Amino acid sequence: MKYNFDVIKDRRTVNSVKWSVGEGELPLWVADMDFDTAPEIKSRIVERAQFGIFGYAETTGEWEDAYIGWWERRYSFRIEREWIFFATGVVAAVSSAVRRFTTPNENVLILTPTYNVFYNSILNNGRIPLECELKFDGESYGIDFGDLEAKLKNPQTSLMILCNPQNPVGRVWKRDELSKIGELCAENGVLVFSDEIHCDITAPGTKYTPFAAASDICRKNCVVAVSPSKTFNLAGLSSAAVYAPDPFIRHRMWRQINTDECGEPNAFAVQAASAYQSGEAWLEELLRYIWKNRAATGKFLSENCPEICQIPANATYLSWLDVSGSGLDGKTFAERLRRETGLFVSAGSQYGKGGENFVRMNLATSEEILRDALGRLGKFCRSLR
Repeated sequence: MKYNFDVIKDRRTVNSVKWSVGEGELPLWVADMDFDTAPEIKSRIVERAQFGIFGYAETTGEWEDAYIGWWERRYSFRIEREWIFFATGVVAAVSSAVRRFTTPNENVLILTPTYNVFYNSILNNGRIPLECELKFDGESYGIDFGDLEAKLKNPQTSLMILCNPQNPVGRVWKRDELSKIGELCAENGVLVFSDEIHCDITAPGTKYTPFAAASDICRKNCVVAVSPSKTFNLAGLSSAAVYAPDPFIRHRMWRQINTDECGEPNAFAVQAASAYQSGEAWLEELLRYIWKNRAATGKFLSENCPEICQIPANATYLSWLDVSGSGLDGKTFAERLRRETGLFVSAGSQYGKGGENFVRMNLATSEEILRDALGRLGKFCRSLR
C-alpha cells in the first residue's frame, strides 16, 4: 500500500473533540477518522498556510471544478456550475433549509434511525421531527413506503431530510428507492434535502446514486449537500457545497445560506476541495482498510461476543451493533461499557426510533486501536454472562 493507515498519533494534544476524554478511555464514537488526510491534500493546505496572510476568502472556479469533476468521474452525474455554492458545513446547510422551507410547528420528515443532529436542526428551529421508522428484518434495513406516504400526505409536512447513504445503519439507497421517495415527495408538495456527506465511503464495488440523479422528478425537487469532510477527514476545515438544480429552489436556498452568514469560506476551505482532484488513490486504499476493519470486527464478535451482532453495511465507516442479546438496551450498554472498560461508543437511542437496542462504533482507526477496542468489548461481554 502507498499510504500507511497504521500510524497512531496522540490526538489529545490538538484540542480534538473526539479525544477529549478521560485517561485510559478509548473514544470510537463521533464520525471522525484517526487517519492523516492524503499527503497531496496536506501539501496544498501547508502551502496556503505558509503564505501567511489569512484574510477574507472566496470560492474559485477551481473549487467548482473539483466538485463537478469528482461527481462526473466517479458517479457519472454532472453537477452544473450554476447549481453549486459554498456552505460552511452540511449541518449549517440543513438548518438553513429548515428555516427557509418550513415554518414553525410544521413537520420535517426523517427516516430513522438517522443522524442525531438532524433533530437539533429541527427542534432548535421550532419545527417538529416526524419519524418514519425504517423496516428492519434482523439483517438489513428498508423503507416502509406505506408509512412514508401517509406521513408525507400530512398537510403539516413540508420538508424531508434524507440521509444518503443512511447514517448510522450504513445503507446505500438504490436508485429505485430514491426515485420512489422523490415521486411521493413531489406528489405531496414536500421538498427533499439530501445529506450526502458519507457518499464516498462505500464498500468496494458499491457506488451510491446521488438523489438528484435518480430521476427527473428527484432532480427538480431537491437541495443536496456534499463535502469532502468525512471522505478525507477534513471536518475541522468547515468546507461543504450545496447544489439545487431547480433555479427557484436554488435561489431560495442560496438566500438563506447568506442570510445565516454561513456562505463564506475560511482561508483553507477552498484548499480542502482539492481533495477531489488529488485524493482518489488515497480514498481507494482507505476503503479497503475500513472494510478490512469491518470484517475483523464481525469475526471477533461472532467468535467472542455472541450477544452482539454487527449489522451488514455497504456504506460509512461506522459499525451498527445490535446489543439486544446482552439483555441491555443500547443506552445502558454504552454507559456501562464506557464506565467499566473506557470504550466510548454512541448509544443508538440518540438516532431516533429503531435505535434503542443498538450502539454505533467508529471503525476508522488503526488496526492496533481497533484490537484494543474489541478486547475491551470482549471483556465487557464476558462480565455480563
